[in-house]
Amino acid sequence: MSNKIALYCRSGFEKECAEEITDKARKKEIFGFAQVKKNSGYVIFECYKMKDVNKLIHQLSFRELIFSRQIIIIGELLKDFSEKDRITPIIDSLSNQIKEAGDLRVEVADTNESKKLLRFCRKLTVPLRHALKEKKILLTKECLQPIVIHVFFITISTCYTGYSYSINNSPFYMGIPRLKFPSDAPSRSTLKLEEAFHIFIPYNEWEQRLQSGMNAVDLGACPGGWTYQLVKRNMIVHAVDNGEIAKSLIDTGQVRHHRIDAFKFQPKFNNITWLMCDVVEKPAKVAALITKWLLNGWCQSAIFNLKLPMKKRYENLSHILYKMQNQLKQKKVNVHMQTKQLYHDREEVTVYVQRIYNRVL
Repeated sequence: MSNKIALYCRSGFEKECAEEITDKARKKEIFGFAQVKKNSGYVIFECYKMKDVNKLIHQLSFRELIFSRQIIIIGELLKDFSEKDRITPIIDSLSNQIKEAGDLRVEVADTNESKKLLRFCRKLTVPLRHALKEKKILLTKECLQPIVIHVFFITISTCYTGYSYSINNSPFYMGIPRLKFPSDAPSRSTLKLEEAFHIFIPYNEWEQRLQSGMNAVDLGACPGGWTYQLVKRNMIVHAVDNGEIAKSLIDTGQVRHHRIDAFKFQPKFNNITWLMCDVVEKPAKVAALITKWLLNGWCQSAIFNLKLPMKKRYENLSHILYKMQNQLKQKKVNVHMQTKQLYHDREEVTVYVQRIYNRVL
């Protein structure tokens, strides 16, 4: 039995990841400490009580975590592998942790140093998968077993073995959706919004939530990276920005360009499904703007970025999000809110808000 979890995160945000897991565990009366190595791309959180790891994994939704890309239960660090046989100690370690699993991921942290190990990890995956199947630890692909095996390499001679639950983890390898930059997109920021759709909206809801013909507003739109994603899904977009929007987007006939400051724009129509905002401004000011839109009923859902301050990032962000939720709650505006530092984010996080309407019986 283990008392440790590993959390993958963006390199340079280990401190924020550690603060968040410590805070959210404490609120569930689970106590422990985080081991942080700067720019490592991961955090180890160790519970004081052995039984608290499973309690934490089952009570804490992965979707609640802002700075974590993946969360797994791990054993002790395996060291000093023989170059001739790395598979046997890995299997021995896993056999002490789990009985059966449905998937295997051999991973590394998302750092330049660790990425050099990726080729080795891919090479090891095939024989390791075969050996795990022989031991009946890894079952066939048809199996609905919810446990996912993770072998997390720190160096070529050290790794953690562990597992996650498919109902409470990231479905992506290393916690990163693999997206390709569209050659006709106006800017690389388009990948932020595409990733947000993958992270925040379940695939079985895409047809309903991202319908053709929906009306959307993109605040701070230029040159049009986020507008591009909406146009690609055949939405009608009001692009709000004093700058220049890409001509290719205007030529589609789906985009109306409003040359006005994002904080001064007010819609003259009431059928807006999506509000998008990637404005470079203080996070509190952006949150207040989105709150105004939701309180006025100007949109049904919103995706927006909050640029992070340089100090006390987790503390300040938590305060801003709490204030926003509290203001909405006071006015009886019910919402579902989720925040995540996406792979394509830098010094920022992305927030998704969906307004929930009470049914009238």
